[in-house]
Amino acid sequence: MNETRKHNPKLTKTAKMLRKTQTKEERRLWYEFLSKYPTRFLRQKVIDNYIVDFYCHKAKLVIELDGIGHYFSKAEKYDLERDLKLESRNLFVLRIPNIEINKNFEGVCNYIDQLVQERVAENQQI
Repeated sequence: MNETRKHNPKLTKTAKMLRKTQTKEERRLWYEFLSKYPTRFLRQKVIDNYIVDFYCHKAKLVIELDGIGHYFSKAEKYDLERDLKLESRNLFVLRIPNIEINKNFEGVCNYIDQLVQERVAENQQI
């Protein structure tokens, strides 16, 4: 794949399927917060060779919701490599454990809002 490309078109079909089969935590964050958020977010966005859960171009922000499978060593290594690749594109990767969506939804939403506002302001100064 050409390094200058923003995404791998071969993943588009998979991303569409993932939008239809979101986890309950992804559905909740999307329908109760991000879909109505004033700064536009996309879900299951293809970036490079990855599909990220949520992406905000204006804030250069990737949000990943992590279920139990992300806490095994092989998955942790993959996530780290993936995050480094995304960060090399000047993107900030925010990882949120699913339990936080279930136990502290309002706090998660407030934190995302604060982070988006800060990142948009920083990006406007560049």
